[in-house]
Amino acid sequence: MAGNSDPLSPRAKLAVTAGKAVAAASRAAGRGSGSVIGGRVALKLDPDLLARLAQNLDVILVSATNGKTTTTRLIAEALRAAGPVVSNALGANMPAGITSALAGSSDARYGVIEVDEKYLAGVARDTAPKCIALLNLSRDQLDRAAETRMLAENWREGLAGSKAVVVANCDDPLVVWAASSSPNVIWVAAGQMWKDDAWSCPSCGGVMQRPGDDWFCGECGFRRPTPSWALSNDHVLDPHGSAWPIHLQLPGRANKANAASSAAVAAVFGVPPQVALERMYQVQAVAGRYDVVQFQGRDLRLLLAKNPAGWLETFSLIDPPPTPVILSVNARGADGTDTSWLWDVDYTRLTGHPICVVGDRRLDLAVRLEVADQHFQVYENLDQAVAACPPGRIEVIANYTAFQDLRRRVGN
Repeated sequence: MAGNSDPLSPRAKLAVTAGKAVAAASRAAGRGSGSVIGGRVALKLDPDLLARLAQNLDVILVSATNGKTTTTRLIAEALRAAGPVVSNALGANMPAGITSALAGSSDARYGVIEVDEKYLAGVARDTAPKCIALLNLSRDQLDRAAETRMLAENWREGLAGSKAVVVANCDDPLVVWAASSSPNVIWVAAGQMWKDDAWSCPSCGGVMQRPGDDWFCGECGFRRPTPSWALSNDHVLDPHGSAWPIHLQLPGRANKANAASSAAVAAVFGVPPQVALERMYQVQAVAGRYDVVQFQGRDLRLLLAKNPAGWLETFSLIDPPPTPVILSVNARGADGTDTSWLWDVDYTRLTGHPICVVGDRRLDLAVRLEVADQHFQVYENLDQAVAACPPGRIEVIANYTAFQDLRRRVGN
């Protein structure tokens, strides 16, 4: 168990104080939470601050292309049954944001930290985590994060010999290959809806065979490991074969999968599945995702989808036609400037929905929808799109900065 007996050095205390002051000034100026700029200042003053802040915590790292913010929140709720938790709940998941989050609590026992896929190996090196949860890897921000196998290789090298318990999704071949270098892995059958990044073997490059839910490489023998935890419809199966019901306020199969992985992580720290899953019910929304808000007299449900895998999962949970759908896509730095991923999304799943298109790259999206033979209208902004939508709750799906723009506009 981690303790809090080791005081920070004077230099570390100065760095924490300066970081908090800069963050507060950023908030006062209306420039967001200030966590990133505050963390950058703190790390400039003490480059080892992240390691110092983590040394008195039982650290859990969560990384994936999709679902890491939600899973981080679910794990944090579950572990609060065992002690105080500090977490980067708002999703600032690079070293500066993580440093700010850990600096915000002096009495926590657990640090539940979401980590950007590209930074996982470095953050794990600095924080000596007790547990690492790996959910999935798929194409995302190709201009920044490069291709998925390179990320998996980075994870594999970073986890080699790690003392952490790795809780990994056995249904994603890239995750399995990355986690297999670790000596202590707990496999969870969490599923994989998006398979288009996992048809070639990450070990030898051969063609992956995927009969049913199983997978294996016919050339080198790399194959799906046997899980000890599994998602089975609305239940989590634990290593003893007991089935625990999942009751979430968050929608969709993907969030049940996140809950299954979260229950496996909580069990590492002695929190029983029943207790963990009951606590997860408290989570209603995650950084605005899944919130239903009132705007112009209409109900809007806000949904975040940043890449092909995320859009596929989101399409599976929206209300059926003729529910109106507003789509918003940007291509700013935080989104990735390459919009070629739009062509990997199966927009025919929106057939029958009235579709309105907004966002910086609305014309890129319009071309894609035209090719997919969808009926849609393009609007300058959210206000126009909402006014044009037929009656009923509106599903609003947006990528990262478009989602933040929408939240500001609706006052969420």
